[in-house]
Amino acid sequence: MAYLLCAILAAAVLALGLKVLAMRRAARQILRELSEKLSEDTNTLISLSTSDREMRRLAAELNRQLRTLRAQRLRYRQGDQELKDAITNVSHDLRTPLTAICGYLELIEREEKSEAAARYLARIGERAEAMKQLTEELFRYSVALSASEELTPEPVDMNAALEESAAGYYAALTGRGIEPVITMPEEHVIRTLDRAALGRILSNLFSNALKYSAGDLRIVLTAEGALSFSNAAPGLDPVQVGRLFDRFFSLESASNSTGLGLAIARALAERMGGSAGAVYDSGRLTVTVSFPRTPPLLTEHDILKK
Repeated sequence: MAYLLCAILAAAVLALGLKVLAMRRAARQILRELSEKLSEDTNTLISLSTSDREMRRLAAELNRQLRTLRAQRLRYRQGDQELKDAITNVSHDLRTPLTAICGYLELIEREEKSEAAARYLARIGERAEAMKQLTEELFRYSVALSASEELTPEPVDMNAALEESAAGYYAALTGRGIEPVITMPEEHVIRTLDRAALGRILSNLFSNALKYSAGDLRIVLTAEGALSFSNAAPGLDPVQVGRLFDRFFSLESASNSTGLGLAIARALAERMGGSAGAVYDSGRLTVTVSFPRTPPLLTEHDILKK
């Protein structure tokens, strides 16, 4: 009798152990497949080899949540694309009347007018120019995010690109009392990038330095492809710096700022497989754009996944 009880108990323990092992195997399978479904742009669902009822119920509930998540993601993508298209269309449509307004203002400037009228026209001209700048930035931002805007990858010498951009901004910087100090490695830093997009990124970084620098600018290009712009910026704080790459975020101290310059720089950098960020430490603002050694240009599929 004791032998029978021991045999029954052993069989029960064995069955329970096999059950636990099967459930653990099923749990690992669910975890692996769930991770794959969340990281991949696919419509497939979690499938299980186990016949355990509770595990299959768990997989079914996760599949239901996956369907809901995919539907929400699709609506977000569609809405985001519609917004980008709307921005592109509106900014494009505004270009023509704004150009005409600026042209008529130039004609009026040549006419006889009172001192007050001249002052008012000057203010109108300033506002029209600011609106023209905002419209242009809106258009450039939508283009930077557009998957249909093809980038042309080619070997680019980042040293030469930085020198060229710095030369273009040197007069504007020194006019503000800013003497840039540039450090770069002796060896040329070559990356596979779109030349025009890199030029746009550098232009926006220099423009940002003009807005926020308190009188100095240190630029460092490393052999690893990291480019940093650092300057004293006592008027900023860590919270504001954390939002510098947000669309349309600008500070009152940055006159005529559209709040899109760094957002465009980040969008272009990410499309070329790079990254961009900013930190604020001890009163200094440091904006960094980095490109890996062999950065692949993102495809339309990659952009939609982001």
